[in-house]
Amino acid sequence: MRLSTTDVYALHALGYLGTLERERWVASERIAEATGVARPYLVRLLAALVGAGIVVSKKGARGGYALSRPAATISLRDVMRAIDGPIAPLSCVSLVWFKACPEQTRCHARGAVYERLRDAMLDAMADITVADLAADVEAGVDYRHCLDHVMRASG
Repeated sequence: MRLSTTDVYALHALGYLGTLERERWVASERIAEATGVARPYLVRLLAALVGAGIVVSKKGARGGYALSRPAATISLRDVMRAIDGPIAPLSCVSLVWFKACPEQTRCHARGAVYERLRDAMLDAMADITVADLAADVEAGVDYRHCLDHVMRASG
């Protein structure tokens, strides 16, 4: 599993929202300013998080965005599914987007590697919450530095 620029932006924005009082509405401009994410990109990202029920939005002069529930109850597993879709390395071992494979009963790698990778990733991401990200933001950690370390596929 590799994190994308979008993932880093989402984690930074959610960490910022996690530092605010619950149901305190914050404008997308303010989130963009605090995280360094370009507002048009941020709005699309927030729309995905709203669609997944992680963030709520309210239109109008006193509107904006807020976490849908306490930061400690929003796991990175839920966030990553909302942003990237399946967490499993292949659909034949996905718990949410399963697609059968004609070789699945004979495939040694399925159980020895793919299911173990899926389970390890799910377990690790279930243990980390938006409250952990908020603690980073409150400590002054700037996830924008992570962008220098995003690995891109080479051609």
